[in-house]
Amino acid sequence: MTATALHTTRRSSDLSKHSAEVFAEAEDHPVTVTRRDGEALVLMSQREADSRTKMLQFAAQLIGVAVDDNGPLADRMSKAFPWMLALSLEDRAVCAQDLVDAARASFSTDQPHLVLAELTSWRETATAVAAGMGRQEPEWLDDDAVVKRP
Repeated sequence: MTATALHTTRRSSDLSKHSAEVFAEAEDHPVTVTRRDGEALVLMSQREADSRTKMLQFAAQLIGVAVDDNGPLADRMSKAFPWMLALSLEDRAVCAQDLVDAARASFSTDQPHLVLAELTSWRETATAVAAGMGRQEPEWLDDDAVVKRP
């Protein structure tokens, strides 16, 4: 067995002799299974595979934004991600830059969760803004206020 921070390499014989252990590792991070008679295979969870697919889909959209030179980044990102239109102009600019930064970090570290968490966070924020949350100032209770139990 060879291990690095988030990757393990196992021989195919480990898969048959220690399958529970190899499967447990694959639930945590991708495991490369080497074979004497063929190309190495990678065993990973469906969650990991789905995250990688989502990251590639985001990358495709981001490349489309990058090659379009018509307008500021936030405007181009809003075309690719229409939910951004629910955000203020200032928040769109911050969102666009945050997504680009998270994408660069994800791509360079092979960690899809970085960009996917940022994307989800901003999309949920836009959804909340569109639903009217955040329009009113919160009503603060006095320091001495007593709130009855429901």
